[in-house]
Amino acid sequence: MRKYNHLSLEEREKLYALKFQGISLRDIGKLLGRSHTTLGREFRRNAKYGKQYIPCKAHDKAVKRGVVQRYQAPLKSPLVFLYVRQHLRKRWSPETIEGRLPIDFPGYSIIDETIYRYIYKGKNKKRRFWKYLTLRRKKRMKKLGRHVRRDSRIPYAKSIDLRSKIIDKRISVGHWESDNMEGVKTDRKSVSVTVERVTRITHLVKVRVKKAVDKTYAINYRLSIYPKRFRKTITFDNGAENTNHVDLIRDLGVKTYFCHAYHSWEKGTVENTVGRVRRYLPKGLSLDNISDDYIETIEEEMNNTPRKCLGFLTPNEKRQELLKTRRV
Repeated sequence: MRKYNHLSLEEREKLYALKFQGISLRDIGKLLGRSHTTLGREFRRNAKYGKQYIPCKAHDKAVKRGVVQRYQAPLKSPLVFLYVRQHLRKRWSPETIEGRLPIDFPGYSIIDETIYRYIYKGKNKKRRFWKYLTLRRKKRMKKLGRHVRRDSRIPYAKSIDLRSKIIDKRISVGHWESDNMEGVKTDRKSVSVTVERVTRITHLVKVRVKKAVDKTYAINYRLSIYPKRFRKTITFDNGAENTNHVDLIRDLGVKTYFCHAYHSWEKGTVENTVGRVRRYLPKGLSLDNISDDYIETIEEEMNNTPRKCLGFLTPNEKRQELLKTRRV
């Protein structure tokens, strides 16, 4: 198949010089190895309305025109273009669209990276197709991910690798997970979320500032009411608010462990619990104006809601059941 190449600046300059000498476009085409129709189209496009044909300006126009054309048709085929837009609105992921397109229309294909670039490029971004993606990010994250610092900066931190594997089986109470839930980035306040892995009993405390002192106090204040057999371990992430974990070891007699960097699933119970709290305090809502009474109301409702994982008992009922048991 013949490959088409756009006119170069050198060819445009030769075209101008030969045309100025009065040579016909057909003869110029033979000299340049180009079709005379291509040369005629060149003049029509770049010397409109009686304007003089200037090679350098004509070349600049052609380059800009090519950029615009590639932008306006980023998905190339009209069929693929409509297919992608239609299924993005159905909240299909780009990966799903990539895999399904050849099945629905054999012979057609697209890669997910092309779809992501379409969503996040220029004016397409303003069309808000990103809102149909799972995480609904307005700005695309770096493709290869961010740099991960593997070592913890928390003093005297013990890795979760050192935590007993029996804890993963949820057969013994007293093993807690804790995290902070933010509202808006500019908020000074946050909510400390602490949950017990077996009973799913949840404690919510509004902390005044995102500091280690306030976080430590919030946990100490709520867990100190329990007998020692209900205070065995607490698992944290590597946030700076957990720096004073040694105080909890001293005051509560617990052991503390820390997840690996960016491995939030290693404390999945509290992550799931934060998701449940979001039903009451959705993302984007400022926590600065939320009262302590409302936080207590949310905690009470969560601890009195039946849970499938507890055989449809409530966390409070499960806690009372285990408190009556000597060996847990």
